[in-house]
Amino acid sequence: MVNNWLNIIQHYLLPPTCILCENQGFDSQDICHPCFMDLQKNIYCCYRCAEIFETPNTTPRLCGRCISTPPLFDETYAPFIHQGIIRYLIASLKFNRQYKNARLLGYLLANYLEKTAERPELIIPIPLHKQRYKERGFNQSIEIAKTVSRILKIPLDTKSCIRQRNTPHQIDLPAKQRLKNLKNAFMINSPITAHHIAIVDDVITTGSTANELAKILKKAGVDRVDIWGCARA
Repeated sequence: MVNNWLNIIQHYLLPPTCILCENQGFDSQDICHPCFMDLQKNIYCCYRCAEIFETPNTTPRLCGRCISTPPLFDETYAPFIHQGIIRYLIASLKFNRQYKNARLLGYLLANYLEKTAERPELIIPIPLHKQRYKERGFNQSIEIAKTVSRILKIPLDTKSCIRQRNTPHQIDLPAKQRLKNLKNAFMINSPITAHHIAIVDDVITTGSTANELAKILKKAGVDRVDIWGCARA
C-alpha cells in the first residue's frame, strides 16, 4: 500500500516524459505513445534465435540455421528490430552513458516478457571482462536487467558467471570468427542451483555470445536457458 502511494505521488510530481521528444510519457514509461508506435517490432521471427523472417508466420517455426545447427539456448525473446529509435537508445546508453535509456529499455523488454515468456528462476546479464568494464565504467546489460528484474520480480545474478577472456569486439566479425573468438570466454564463478535461467543482453546479432554462455550454464546443470534481448539485429 505504501509503495502504491509513493508511486502515485511520484507520478503526480514527476510525470513520465518521453526522452525522445519530451512529450508526456504513457504507461509510466519515459516514451510517448506515438514514439512507441514508431518502434520497429520483431513480430515474425524464429522462436529459437529471434532471427527476423521476411514473410509472416502464424505459427512458431525455426529458421534454417537453427534447424541445421541448433543453438544451446532454448528460446529467444527480442521484441524490437535493431533499427531507428531502438538502435539510437541502445547506442546512446552504450557509448554515451545515457542511463535513463537503460530504464526505458528495461521497461519495454519487461512489459513484452510479461505477456510472452515463461518466468525463469534467475536472470543473468551478459558479463563484461573486468578490463572492458574498467574502460566503459558500467555494463549496459546489467543496467537493463536491473529494471527487468524489479518489474518481473526475478532475482538478478551478476556474480556467478564471469568473462575470463577479454575478447575483441564482435561487431565486425563474421559468424564463424565470432564463435572462435568466444571459445572459453566465460566461466562459472560460483555454484548455480537454478534450473531455468534467462540471459539478458542489449542486442542479439548472431547469438554467438549467448550461445557460449548457455553452453557453460548447461554444463553446470541448468536445464533451460532463454535469451532476453531488447532488439534483434
